[in-house]
Amino acid sequence: MIKVFFPDGTKKEFDNGTTSLDVAGDISKRLASKAIGAEVNGNLFDLNRTLPEESEIKIITLNDELAEGFYRHTFSHILAQAVIRIYGKENVKLGIGPVIKNGFYYDFDLGDVRISDEDLGKIEKEMAKIISEDYPIERIEAGKEKAGEILKDQKYKLELLEGIEDDDVTFYKQGDFIDLCRGPHMPSTGKVKYFKLTSVSGAYWRGDENNPMLQRIYGTAFAKKNELEEYLNMMEEAKKRDHRKLGPKMGLFSFNHEYAPGMAFFHPKGTIALNELMEFSRKMHKEDGYEEINTPLIMNEELWKISGHWDHYSENMYFSEMENQNFAVKPMNCPGHIIIYKSSSVSYRDLPIKMFEFGKVHRYERSGALHGLFRVRGFTQDDAHIFCTMEGVEEQIKGVIKLVDKIYKTFDFEYRAELSTRPEDYMGDPLLWDKATEILKTTLEDVGLNYKINEGDGAFYGPKIDYHIKDSLGREWQCATIQLDFMMPEKFHLKYIDNENQEVQPVMIHRTIFGSTERFFGILTENFAGAFPSWFSPVHAILLPIADRHVEFALDIQKKLSDEGLRVDVDERQKSTNFKVRDAQVNKIPYILVIGDKEIEKNNLSIRTRNNKQINDVEIDYFSKKVKEEIDKKMINSIFE
Repeated sequence: MIKVFFPDGTKKEFDNGTTSLDVAGDISKRLASKAIGAEVNGNLFDLNRTLPEESEIKIITLNDELAEGFYRHTFSHILAQAVIRIYGKENVKLGIGPVIKNGFYYDFDLGDVRISDEDLGKIEKEMAKIISEDYPIERIEAGKEKAGEILKDQKYKLELLEGIEDDDVTFYKQGDFIDLCRGPHMPSTGKVKYFKLTSVSGAYWRGDENNPMLQRIYGTAFAKKNELEEYLNMMEEAKKRDHRKLGPKMGLFSFNHEYAPGMAFFHPKGTIALNELMEFSRKMHKEDGYEEINTPLIMNEELWKISGHWDHYSENMYFSEMENQNFAVKPMNCPGHIIIYKSSSVSYRDLPIKMFEFGKVHRYERSGALHGLFRVRGFTQDDAHIFCTMEGVEEQIKGVIKLVDKIYKTFDFEYRAELSTRPEDYMGDPLLWDKATEILKTTLEDVGLNYKINEGDGAFYGPKIDYHIKDSLGREWQCATIQLDFMMPEKFHLKYIDNENQEVQPVMIHRTIFGSTERFFGILTENFAGAFPSWFSPVHAILLPIADRHVEFALDIQKKLSDEGLRVDVDERQKSTNFKVRDAQVNKIPYILVIGDKEIEKNNLSIRTRNNKQINDVEIDYFSKKVKEEIDKKMINSIFE
């Protein structure tokens, strides 16, 4: 007999060989009909898998959050089966097909055959056919030798098999398709319904650029039709907001992948917007007691050996050699800030020291990982380091949390926090790591900031708090980070003189709020769909004279508004007014001011907002006053809407 323990604390005995489906049926026929799998002793089990002798069990239905792993994994196998049917088993070498956020993917080696987005429709049709055929999905256990026979024609799977330490492995079979897989899966292919293939791209096998490039097909899937439709609508809206398209279209930034892959070229308009964001940040930091500094871009490699970057991060760094000296382009700003700290004697009365820098850093990202402003090789961090006493750590972290909240509220962002703990590749004493982690936990709880634990994702020198902001489409982006570090002060022998004239080691807090300033700008571009709030919009207003006789008046207004500190353009092109209005709307200019005979006669303005609201007979001084108010208050929405 086996003992089964239920979530409500009750237990019951069943015969050996009992499955999750049997248990569900014992509870009720209705539950058995809805069940797709189970959580058993903290692991996900297929519905027909035999239960162990003692099982804490929770039956999973499509309404459960854990259901995503079952049906999305099943879709990845259905995708692989469909590709094999279409392109021929002898022509398809399978990579991996995991579940990812909101969907799944599968990697394929098809030789010289190239799959395009236009091919996704026929693959979807074949997948729908497999679903309608409703193949039972069978879990098969096999020894390594037998597994090798099954996979003899699949070189990538054989490579994976070699890396598995267990003597036995599992396969999943549906119809004539079988795949090396841990699972779990749905009971049959007919149990899934709502999916869509979204894109195809290249992906190096196992993420290594020295390996073959495979073709990765992405898909999305949900338990309910309306959830799929909502997600696809969101994805369609996201395409319209794609900063990689909006940036060049609006003249904000561009990329040149031939000469500077992974590095953005900011054009005049983009630079204006970026500078406004940086000036806002500077003001917030100055008010909070930070002093701005600037450190070198290239420093001797010995510095990076001391800091630990050489051992833990060198594969992501750029190096140079001049005059028999080896240099590294900085991937982070912290060692430079440490050098400034060490440049003079520090007393406890000087602490906390709060250094802030818009520091340009460079990190080598694989070409396949580059993605617009979101994943680049060169970027600017709004980086700061706080050097303080052990007694002052919690107070300083609370101050950073307060500053993050103040800055994010300006953009109307919601956010959540994660506490990232010690990674496998770490430096220092585990006891110090535990101490640092406990300090961060206590501080988060004291300020009432909800968080979840993100095991093993800390920096190599310390645990950290990561912030995830939510944009207007509900997508989350990791931006701010607060890292507590006892290691670098030790490595660099940092000291301060305490009130008893003794040398004491300070604590170092690393933190950013925008994170990467360029990436934050990309997030804002998509969040606002390029329609930036006036305060960091490259152009506040554009004047559109209808005819040549209206140009002089428009230029006079431009000068007046510019003298008031507004950024104003005049479109003098020999184009129709409708053309110029559309062009202004494409560039998301907050205020479009059409100038004709009526405006000259009345000496006022006709305003059209970028949301097409029309306001006539507005005094020039009133317009200037209101827009300046909008800018000064850092308002998100137009004051004229």
